[in-house]
Amino acid sequence: MKSKNLLLMLSLVLLSACTGDDATSSPNIDPVTGNKVLMLKVDYTTNEFEGGTEFTFDEPATTFTVTNEYQEPGDFGWVKLYYDELDTKIFDGEIHWMGLGTLHFPESFEPADSFQHVLTDDYATPNGFENVFNPSGQEFDYNQPWSHVQGLVKVRQYLQSNPEASAKIFLYTPSVGIGNPADWDWIIILKN
Repeated sequence: MKSKNLLLMLSLVLLSACTGDDATSSPNIDPVTGNKVLMLKVDYTTNEFEGGTEFTFDEPATTFTVTNEYQEPGDFGWVKLYYDELDTKIFDGEIHWMGLGTLHFPESFEPADSFQHVLTDDYATPNGFENVFNPSGQEFDYNQPWSHVQGLVKVRQYLQSNPEASAKIFLYTPSVGIGNPADWDWIIILKN
């Protein structure tokens, strides 16, 4: 009787250890559930990861379209980004000609040191990049800023949860004209 119970317990332990392909390919990456968006900030001149924030939405959505509103800065302008499916603002930043605009939303980013890094040397890529705000139509190498966030555990969770998604990206320039590129940031947005 004891050997049958021991054999049954051992079988249950072995069965619970086999949880599917996702667990075997990335055992340390927990899936991101619910409707969430991750926004990351990378310095334009150094490509240093500066921080990020995660939005959680009550309404479900399987697609993720980002639209923008733009007021060109004669003196004062702005850019606002919206999660189109939910008609919800996810970014609101001023752009000043020969000055420095203020970021109104998100109000803050968690610091870079609050994000964990994977312990492997592999390189993860999204299913392409989509520039969601590029009024000048300039060509950019998005791999530079991406290379500084691709190793974040949170980024890997989003890529695993939504492997077909592109990374939404744009260059936020709160100072233009005789603006200072040291004030500029890449904003990278992922949906789970």
